[in-house]
Amino acid sequence: MVSIEGVGKKYAERWVFRGAKLRVREGESVVLIGPSGSGKSALLRLVAGLETPDEGRVQVATRNIGMLFQKNALFDSLTVEENLLFPMKERSGLTGAPARARAAHYLDAVGLRGCEELYPSEISGGMQKRLGIARALAAKPELLLYDEPTAGLDPITSRTIIELILKLRKEERCTLLSITTDMRRAYQLADRIFLLARGNLVEGGTPEQVQATTDPALRQFVYGLREGPLTAEGLA
Repeated sequence: MVSIEGVGKKYAERWVFRGAKLRVREGESVVLIGPSGSGKSALLRLVAGLETPDEGRVQVATRNIGMLFQKNALFDSLTVEENLLFPMKERSGLTGAPARARAAHYLDAVGLRGCEELYPSEISGGMQKRLGIARALAAKPELLLYDEPTAGLDPITSRTIIELILKLRKEERCTLLSITTDMRRAYQLADRIFLLARGNLVEGGTPEQVQATTDPALRQFVYGLREGPLTAEGLA
């Protein structure tokens, strides 16, 4: 579904990462972890086609991609329902009763039926996150990109959001590529986990393999250790 080969990205002549290699198989859920500023969101934007790599190649087997941005990127001036209707019209030309029926289906799936006429400012952070998920799913994407889907949420709401993502993944048969810095949610969400740090993308493996890792950088990040290669280079 996704193939990243020797990819590098730089900003203002500074390389954020280089030589990144990653393959995401159809139907798989892959999670990227790593310190703040390591380039995780930049890598996700490359896959989404929002940016282009400075070297290497990114190949995605579908153009039908949905994305949940870290800050949800909801339209403040549109109601909950309109936040779903707008991208459906723009991306697939779906309007009228069919669009409203699809919006109702996904709002029901994320537990937001009855909130159609509310604005984003009138619902909680967890509800905004669920709305973002519904909007990402409304175009029926084959590939879903999640940038910190539980950022800013309390532990109970965070767990609920991940359970919702996994439930909808099973129902919609989507491929997932996600970012998180919360290891509990990474273990809950991932089939495989990759660490992006020190400019390198390294596969950690399954959640079980990651927990048993002997890789110094991966172990430091996973267990929140104060000493190790990440703090030595000022990256943690």
